[in-house]
Amino acid sequence: MQADTQAHVSFFLTGRRPGDFLDAVEGLELRPALFARYRDLTPLRYDFPLVLERKSAEGAAVASLSDLMDKAFEKAAAGADGERVRKHGLRLEQEIRALVAGGASGELSELWDRAATRVASGADASFEDSRKRLRAALKSEGELADCDAALPRRLLRHVWEASQARKAAQFTENLQRLILKLSGILRSDFEQSAKGLAAERLQASMGSAFAGGFDFDAMSRLLVKSQPRETMPAERRRRISELLRVLKSQRFFVMPESEGNPYSFLFDSCGAALKAYRERLPRQVELARALVMADLEIDGEYNPERHDAVFDTYGEGGLDPSELAGFPDYLVCIDDAALDAHENARLMEILSSGLPIKVLLQVDDLAGATTAHGGVQAPGMRSRQLASLAMGLNEVYVLQSSASNLYQFRDRLLKGVAYRGPAFFSVYSGANASAAGVAPYLMAAAAMESRAFPAFTYDPSAGANWAARFCLQSNSQVELDWPVKGFAYEDEEHQTVSQDLAFTVVDFLAADARYASQFARVPREKWNGSMVPVDESLARDRKSLPDKVPSVLMVDGQNRLQKVIVARSLLRQASRCRDMWHSLQELGGVHNSHAQNLLAREQKVWEERMRQEVEAAAASAPKLAPSAPVNVPAAAAPAAAAPVAEAVEEPRRNPDEAYIETERCSTCNECVQLNGKMFKYNDNQQAYIADVNAGSYAQLVEAAENCQVAVIHPGKPRNAGEPGLEELVKRAEAFA
Repeated sequence: MQADTQAHVSFFLTGRRPGDFLDAVEGLELRPALFARYRDLTPLRYDFPLVLERKSAEGAAVASLSDLMDKAFEKAAAGADGERVRKHGLRLEQEIRALVAGGASGELSELWDRAATRVASGADASFEDSRKRLRAALKSEGELADCDAALPRRLLRHVWEASQARKAAQFTENLQRLILKLSGILRSDFEQSAKGLAAERLQASMGSAFAGGFDFDAMSRLLVKSQPRETMPAERRRRISELLRVLKSQRFFVMPESEGNPYSFLFDSCGAALKAYRERLPRQVELARALVMADLEIDGEYNPERHDAVFDTYGEGGLDPSELAGFPDYLVCIDDAALDAHENARLMEILSSGLPIKVLLQVDDLAGATTAHGGVQAPGMRSRQLASLAMGLNEVYVLQSSASNLYQFRDRLLKGVAYRGPAFFSVYSGANASAAGVAPYLMAAAAMESRAFPAFTYDPSAGANWAARFCLQSNSQVELDWPVKGFAYEDEEHQTVSQDLAFTVVDFLAADARYASQFARVPREKWNGSMVPVDESLARDRKSLPDKVPSVLMVDGQNRLQKVIVARSLLRQASRCRDMWHSLQELGGVHNSHAQNLLAREQKVWEERMRQEVEAAAASAPKLAPSAPVNVPAAAAPAAAAPVAEAVEEPRRNPDEAYIETERCSTCNECVQLNGKMFKYNDNQQAYIADVNAGSYAQLVEAAENCQVAVIHPGKPRNAGEPGLEELVKRAEAFA
């Protein structure tokens, strides 16, 4: 074994860098190779920042700035000068994104004006026209939120508050109706009583104009005498008065008639939320009972002999989910670092109780958790355990996702908040202090891509089985152990080299400075065949003394390609992470062992049936008498047919039409982020041209130039009036 290989194997087994063969990675500013293009996210069009909408034409609670701008382009950039308006709009969008990334906060309108001031200083006179047209088309308003440590709380609270506002509007409308009707019943009874017909009250009701010429005493005596002797029973009057007291004194919703401050339903610990729920439960039962009784009284259907006994014990066993649905839901936001044994016990009590309490568990550090014995847990292990326990209860809505994916999960987020029972949201923020220089969005996305923190939902209301309830499809290339991405770089001879890279959990951990000691840089002159990718190393049979060691490609601060080898402890973590992913695949119906076993059994049954049918057919065939052997000349004997590859004619494509070689797409997101209406993904997460008219020829050419695997072919321009066509056609020739 060569000295270089010996050094590699030694580091793999011990984690120690021997001699001069290997370099430390500390201080080299290394990051995974696939991060190379994402040092600055502000020029990219992606989901963030988000707009936490207060008002929207579509009634959504959250929107992406890019999506809102695309809708504005449809209205404001439709004329002959549409391309100019669009370019100005994209420049504005980029400037807003840069402001937010730099720490700016505020309303969309505020940051729009700040961005417009910056852009206008270097733009021509036509910019003002573009700005006005786009602002008029941009209907939404709300605070901007970037993908940072504050996002999970801000977004979930915003969605929860919007849901509670809708619930409050329905509840208070019904409450005001009941109060008005019950008050009317008491008022009507009082007006027919002796006190209600007293002379003083009659005079007050008719005003001072009749004070000297009308005998109110006589009128009072006459009215009292003519009224029926039977008035409302005192017991009913007392009961209705008590109902009004309960309805007016409730503190669950804000109302003008409410007495005292309304309850808060936002908490920062599970223990505090449980304590508040228990303390308020008697008042909640009292209010729920009053709502039912009030309807009976208004309809005149309350029968004391039948109903008193029922309502005396109302709510003793707790309220049904249908009764709880009208009340506010509790929201608890906690950090993973604060989840001690006591808080963990309260969390499980909430989830197993069936109470309408929504819990956000925010995870900021996936890779730093240690076990009781000082070892390091597999990334995402703790949150995965809690999510598994919650799903095992069968009645808990469970959502796990990185913060980078929350906008794509917005419908599932809304559904979880509206769910009639406990909900558990586990979110990785990506805000890891040990990943200095890497944006939280990128760390969050990497955690999801590397299977360290896969995205999934479990919705008990979606159906009766796991196939209906559990969804894993939001993860990329869900059928693979690790997503495979295209990667291109320039070698020493300035030639472009392209290859596919599997993005594993080791790549994700490589961005964490605490794991630097588990990596060693191999100088370029010492690269050799003993270094294999991590995914290939995991697939190899383990030997006592391996001849191949796992490695990952990284780039330094100058984007120069580096190759580092990995210690065995990280490979073990990758193996555990892969095993956890396999179990999720099983739940999601991907490579399901039960289905595969059933298929194998059915295949055997089918093969046996075919064998029996062939034997039966052979047995029933007529027997031929044996004949003398016939000599066949060797030249006449047919030769054994050699396998010949069947020629498949490729479909002819019109060179003037734009198209994508979809089957070769590496899912790099470049084209979809450039124009999500022109380019879309199919079920295999591979791009195709959905609507060639949804964008410009310039975008087609730009997408082709940005494509990492060169599968986009712009064809010929469709709009002869598009500016700069001569240059664009020349650039497109390289992709014909």
